[in-house]
Amino acid sequence: MKTSFYTSLQEKASKGQKQLAVLIDPDSLQNEEGLLALIQSCNQHKVDLILVGGSLITNGFWDRCIELLKANTQIPVVLFPGNIMQTHKAADAILFLSMISGRNPDLLIGKHVLAAPLLKKSGIEVVPTGYMIVDGGNITSVMYMSNTTPLPSDKNNIASCTALAGEMLGLKVIYMDAGSGAKNPISSSMIREVKEQISGPLFIGGGIRTPQQAIDACLAGADIVVVGNAIEKDQDLVGSLVQAIHGLNP
Repeated sequence: MKTSFYTSLQEKASKGQKQLAVLIDPDSLQNEEGLLALIQSCNQHKVDLILVGGSLITNGFWDRCIELLKANTQIPVVLFPGNIMQTHKAADAILFLSMISGRNPDLLIGKHVLAAPLLKKSGIEVVPTGYMIVDGGNITSVMYMSNTTPLPSDKNNIASCTALAGEMLGLKVIYMDAGSGAKNPISSSMIREVKEQISGPLFIGGGIRTPQQAIDACLAGADIVVVGNAIEKDQDLVGSLVQAIHGLNP
């Protein structure tokens, strides 16, 4: 019997196995040639996860992007949706994001009501995820599109209490994000304090551009490091990131 995506996440996190997730934004990667080259790089270097999503999809490449991924890799393809239109039944799972860092009711539950029947009909594995936006030093697309104020980067106690509340509400995964193109990654001290409060897998993304920054996030408590923008600019970074993160594994 095939292990569910969430069960696999949980098992690896409990064993201390760190993972790299490559985030693909179909709106930024607008051609098949570029996507196929990135898929080849992910396969070659044994990337753990591929996330697909973006704050705004304008180019009509969404469905084709998922189709090409599923046809050319065995790496799990997981949806990281910016809105309820970003679904696809061929994906392996979807992070069902509840933005617990903000006070926008649409992103806490409103949009989920609209998406729920569609997701149930699709049969895709749904992973309830507490999504937390952290100030990365500049205004990012997700901050603007979500109409929410990010968590202050130096308020570790607010972040840890928010994550704990999300887990107590039944959210199985916490995803902390400084946003695509953030100037600064989330601090090690904030990651550490959040990880001390929760028991489920922890995703960390935004502002990570170097192997050392990925290592720092993992050592602080990240189970899955997510890199997107930096890899879009330099696909050669995939290999060095995988080597750095997997080098920490028992």
